[in-house]
Amino acid sequence: MQCSWKAVLLLALASIAIQYTAIRTFTAKSFHSCPIPNPVNCSLSQDTDVADRLCDENPTFPYNLSRKTHVLILATTRSGSSFVGQLFNQHFDVFYLFEPLYHVQYTLIPKLTQSKSTTDRRVMLGASRDLLRSLYDCDLYFLENYIKPQPVNHTTDRLFRRGASKALCSPPVCESLGAVDLHLEEGDCVKKCGTLNLTLATESCREHGHVAIKTVRVPEVSDLRALVEDPRLNLKVIQLVRDPRGILASRSETFRDTYRLWRIWDGTGRKPYNLDVTQLTTVCEDFWNSVSTGLNRPPWLKGKYMLVRYEDLARNPMKKTEEIYDFLGIPMDSNVERWIQNNTRGDRSSSKHKYGTVRNSAATAEKWRFRLSYDIVAFTQHACQQVLAQLGYKTAGSEEELKNLSISLVEERDFLPFS
Repeated sequence: MQCSWKAVLLLALASIAIQYTAIRTFTAKSFHSCPIPNPVNCSLSQDTDVADRLCDENPTFPYNLSRKTHVLILATTRSGSSFVGQLFNQHFDVFYLFEPLYHVQYTLIPKLTQSKSTTDRRVMLGASRDLLRSLYDCDLYFLENYIKPQPVNHTTDRLFRRGASKALCSPPVCESLGAVDLHLEEGDCVKKCGTLNLTLATESCREHGHVAIKTVRVPEVSDLRALVEDPRLNLKVIQLVRDPRGILASRSETFRDTYRLWRIWDGTGRKPYNLDVTQLTTVCEDFWNSVSTGLNRPPWLKGKYMLVRYEDLARNPMKKTEEIYDFLGIPMDSNVERWIQNNTRGDRSSSKHKYGTVRNSAATAEKWRFRLSYDIVAFTQHACQQVLAQLGYKTAGSEEELKNLSISLVEERDFLPFS
């Protein structure tokens, strides 16, 4: 059976469209087109009808018609991002996902953290942007490209930290819960809910008014420009920063093997000759580059960027959370208020889990001053002096000043959202 000239022309147009989309994605530009039918056995009429319906349902003019707010928490490891994520996870109308880019990293570049390759970074960022765009559109099936082993019938038990997302542990995604299970611990979610049905998760996402995603796998806000400028999204970025000295102390305690040499230095007072200082300097460089972009207020970030210091949030969580929601234009939820009241006044026994969020938030923000030796603090202050000054973190000039909590090492600053 021979194809008509119309079918050949249609295939050629489809090929051009596919190539154009690939080029635009690679160059970090947004692109939107109405679907082009793919002729099967040269029968065009049925596919053309389908395409016409799709064009009617998904108009070509590129606007976020639903006006959902898409939130991205941009952070680094051990900066308080799990805590900030909960401020959205607890909101009844926010569909929250915890670190979905984990699957991109460990599928494409398993050893990315040790890699210094620019190519690796570009591959990771390109795939990450594509996945984020799909997730904000509530297309959770796109995750199946990165979950290993591949989900069967759109079900999987391998989604990273599924239990950290309230929406994935609640009806309709999880129908097996009773009234006593309304506040599941993360580990209990998988036990009680079983495998994750991505179809149900997609439906749940669409039923929520807003989508929030937390990630520590995008280095700088400029890496998100294509998404911020995408008119199909209403993306707003919350950049969370923390005193690099606090990040280093927390990582040394949490990732004991990876930061073993830092621990040796802290314990013996002797700096190992083979210490990997990039474990510290990379954080400071990424902060400096990203925050500089945000504070310079480029037009593409107008109304889209808010800088939040973890220390400010820890000292006055309710006030700061209200400011965040005001910036996003989302009404504050009583569930969020209740969670803050219950999870920021914990005692020493409240934070047994290294990724937990129940703790005395104000005390946690200062704890690094007693965990690190002054030699390491002085080294960090020298290596990160630019970003410390940029973010309003004071240096400690002596051991006594470091341990004296009556001396604040955080300047009073008001980083107003770029509106």
